Amino acid sequence: EERGLIVFPSNAQLSLRARGMTPATLRRHLGVLVEAGLILRKDSPNGKRYARRDRAGTVGEAFGFSVAPLLARAVEIENLAAQAVADRELLRAIRERLTICRRDISKLIATALEEEVSGDWEGISVMFRTLLARIPRVATAEELAPLVDEMGLLRAEIVNLLERQIKT
Repeated sequence: EERGLIVFPSNAQLSLRARGMTPATLRRHLGVLVEAGLILRKDSPNGKRYARRDRAGTVGEAFGFSVAPLLARAVEIENLAAQAVADRELLRAIRERLTICRRDISKLIATALEEEVSGDWEGISVMFRTLLARIPRVATAEELAPLVDEMGLLRAEIVNLLERQIKT
């Protein structure tokens, strides 16, 4: 029953609940929600939001916003929210792997230079800095994943060089 899904707050009440949002901003956001199909307007003849109640206090007719589309799309919205959480967690994990890899490579190069291990450490440092320069300031998981792979390969190459030096 849609009648129970009509809400009729005033703009002043919505503004208070939105921590002082200006009326123009509030109207713009409500318009976006209507355009997105998340709420529907049920306008009264005078354009105000209110409910007509009978003598018992039961709402007979209400004018305002219907939140029925939200209820109808609840599963879809829940799935989108779960996907957003999963994407955020994936990005966090990739960033963590990238940070650990960067730290490892940096320490390995510094150790090799300190210990004067033979090898093209300047060239490796340039490759490392080139990879670092390719990291976007605001990155997606799709952008960072190949960089993590390349850094992992560089780290493996450095470890192999150092292990060969230890064996000789």
